[in-house]
Amino acid sequence: MARIKIEIPNNKLHQLKIQVRITDINYGNHLGNDSMVSILHEARVDWLTHTGYTELNINPADTSEKIGLIMNELIVNYSNESFYGDDLSILLSVGEITQVGFELYYTIETERKDEKIIVAKAKTGMVCYDYSKRKVAEIPSEFKNKLLRHP
Repeated sequence: MARIKIEIPNNKLHQLKIQVRITDINYGNHLGNDSMVSILHEARVDWLTHTGYTELNINPADTSEKIGLIMNELIVNYSNESFYGDDLSILLSVGEITQVGFELYYTIETERKDEKIIVAKAKTGMVCYDYSKRKVAEIPSEFKNKLLRHP
């Protein structure tokens, strides 16, 4: 099976540090893939919060039309195990931006014996979504401008 290779864009959107909890550990005694998805979600929500948005409203300037985000794609490439107590650094980058969505990239690292180790790289496809109309929507211009300042 061909492996999908994730190439991280050379821009920094946001960074979050989080520690691996005991509840993140699976029967293999390392970070479980379900917890990795939750960690990616935490990093995305942290970025949105720091920029004044939420996943349910990236259009706060116009409160009459709430445009949110919905994930339509998730890819994770694991490189190394992560263990209970690891301090993870999650770096977010933005990729391609379209009329209705954008790509978010994640580099997940930890440090062991003074050496940075890449645990995983991930990509999520994010689509703007009008939850009241239950349909895809255009990226609000203010939000798009914030994304465009980073690449």
